[in-house]
Amino acid sequence: MNQIKKLSTILALVLLASAKIAVADTAVHNITGYTSTSDGLKSFTVLVFDDNGRVTATGDDRLLLAYPTATRIDGSGKTLLPGLIDAHAHVLGLGLLKSNLDLTGTPSLDSAIESIKAYAAEKPDARWILGRGWNQVLWPVQAFPTAAQIDGVVSDRPVWLRRIDGRAGWANSAAMRLAGIDADTPDPVGGKILRDSNGRATGVLIDRAMELVEANVPPMNRSDMRTAVQAASDALLAEGITGVHDAGIDLMNAEVYLSMADNEELDLRIYAMIGGAGEVLDAIGKPIRQYGNDRLEIAAVKIYSDGALGSRGAAMIEPYDDDAENRGLPFWTQSELDAQVAKANDMGFQVGVHAIGDLGNRMVLNAFEKAQGGKPSPLRNRVEHAQIITPEDIPRFAKLGVIASMQATHATSDMNMAEDRIGPKRILGGYAWRRLLDSGAVIANGSDFPVELSNPFHGLYASVTRQDRDGEPAGGWYKDQALTREEALHSFTLAAAFAARQEDRLGSLEPGKWADFIIIDRDYFEIPESEIDDIRVLQTWVAGKRAFAAGSTE
Repeated sequence: MNQIKKLSTILALVLLASAKIAVADTAVHNITGYTSTSDGLKSFTVLVFDDNGRVTATGDDRLLLAYPTATRIDGSGKTLLPGLIDAHAHVLGLGLLKSNLDLTGTPSLDSAIESIKAYAAEKPDARWILGRGWNQVLWPVQAFPTAAQIDGVVSDRPVWLRRIDGRAGWANSAAMRLAGIDADTPDPVGGKILRDSNGRATGVLIDRAMELVEANVPPMNRSDMRTAVQAASDALLAEGITGVHDAGIDLMNAEVYLSMADNEELDLRIYAMIGGAGEVLDAIGKPIRQYGNDRLEIAAVKIYSDGALGSRGAAMIEPYDDDAENRGLPFWTQSELDAQVAKANDMGFQVGVHAIGDLGNRMVLNAFEKAQGGKPSPLRNRVEHAQIITPEDIPRFAKLGVIASMQATHATSDMNMAEDRIGPKRILGGYAWRRLLDSGAVIANGSDFPVELSNPFHGLYASVTRQDRDGEPAGGWYKDQALTREEALHSFTLAAAFAARQEDRLGSLEPGKWADFIIIDRDYFEIPESEIDDIRVLQTWVAGKRAFAAGSTE
């Protein structure tokens, strides 16, 4: 009899424990759900996650019977996807763009000048006029602007405006005077001061020459930085982004991230790359993993090998087709780049190297091959952008286990000038997503915001269509290099997580992983390709908690 009582007591305790576990579960049902997995795309109609924010199960309506006490959320027939991960972006840059002068999309030089004039009038007490986003390639006359053109509207204080790609800057005369730039100032290594026919600086500085002006820009404080990070985070969550690989942070940025994580103020997940293998890397000392309840990692180093294609700073093996005397600007010798990669890898940090031109990409692959002994590394080193690659270098990505961290919208933004820069032969190795995938490489997708708009559905659309948002060109630009919808989603989810060595807990909606997901207003896999960039995010969830809601899904 006592034995029966004992068994009854044990059974009651087990049932009570089961009930408590079940009560903690939440089931999102009446959805069309999709997730990438290592075995391919999986669809489901019910998602269950626990009170710790981890996925318990996905399946069909029978799951509701298995979790009878779960809190139910009716998805109203909407589509649910894993939270999207931007594998290369600049969080602080996006946040600052919301308070500084935004010249993104200005259609002409005159329009840019008017925007500068209006902004300066709105900010009479600003010591500097700072901004970003101009792109002379979009203007009717595609010449670089000059300091004198800004001087006509703002001459009483310095003006410094970065180009859309961040690889060139436009200064007025006041900013150049503060920087000590005159006709006798030499070009720094890895940089170029544009000059007129008389040898005078025009006001446009390329790549490392920008440092001459930026050394004089008043530094922001931690409070400003925290505000900018929060502004960017709010915007990204509204667009369905739950994780960002922040490509290049300084020590103050790292300290702000750590402080925000300590205070539970990081609303999305940040995988941060330290800018350079110098003092900041030494200060950090060792990789920081799964910090702040897995909201922050500082586990990679960002290095530059060259500049950008638009400013002809990308390092090319042969001269540019539209500038026969120019091969671009390698930032380092091969031995210098080798040493930086080796130092970071030896300290346990993954390395992501910005490489645009075919020479820049080759130098990076050479550095990785040397550091890795010719074999794949568990650190999963990355090439950031990987835009122009020679055919013989494409297979080296898979051979060395190097991630191709690429941004689909760069192709559709650059297509109006890329072939002019490098010609019809070399362009076949440009933005070559299909060739890289077919060679066995992993592509992690992103936007490079604020260089491009942060909305990830623009990137998904560009990946699938190879067209701009106006549907040009008809049939797509080198459409044979497009991704399928499944491949594109994978590149923004599980492949992006893989690129940060986080695929064991992020990137897909599988049991044990974080319940990071979004609910959107239409079915990504069923709508026409032309509508992908119009998808609107209704809700964003991070670790099983709603972080953004555009309104009811009813």
